[in-house]
Amino acid sequence: MTTLRERKKQQTRDALIGTALELFTSRGFATVTLDELCDTVGVSKRTFFRTFGSKEEVALAPSEDLWNAFLARLRVADPGDGTVMDLLRATLLDTLGEMTGDDWAHRVLLGRRLAADTPSVQARGLYFCECTSRTALEILHTRLALDDPADPRLRLAMDMLVSAFHLAQEAWAEEPGTPSRAAFAGHLNRVFDLLPESFTLTASRR
Repeated sequence: MTTLRERKKQQTRDALIGTALELFTSRGFATVTLDELCDTVGVSKRTFFRTFGSKEEVALAPSEDLWNAFLARLRVADPGDGTVMDLLRATLLDTLGEMTGDDWAHRVLLGRRLAADTPSVQARGLYFCECTSRTALEILHTRLALDDPADPRLRLAMDMLVSAFHLAQEAWAEEPGTPSRAAFAGHLNRVFDLLPESFTLTASRR
């Protein structure tokens, strides 16, 4: 159960994300000022900065929400008896299933397009990705029994997860209209299934 204050805070956050993406997409990221965004939503700049750190952050909020939820789930997920990659894969797919907002997929696509066209948004995405990877590694090191605390295989597994995610997202984003979360999960599973084959792909001369 959430309090009225928490619900209003979430409503304001949602309004900022939706309005920002609409304005950035229709008029250009650099053209829209923070003052204009806040005036359109009807909030103060102080409220904005209690919610987001920058225009770049609000533009990528839908994607960052996915990865923040992934980290939260990873902290409590049962490792089971499988591999680290099995754990990461299941956690990411389970988290994707939690992204239930009606506009989440559409907003992810808009943020992706902004990142492709706006260097500062792209830089924010790269920074967030690196921070998320490091946090995920810290969680894994804390929760898993490892003989070597500097075992490079964990970093390799995390890097493969991120690479698989980006490849799946590219294929997903190329679908017509606004593809669904289920379609995203389908692309993720397909790419994950191809990971073992990538290590045995024959490098034969053309």
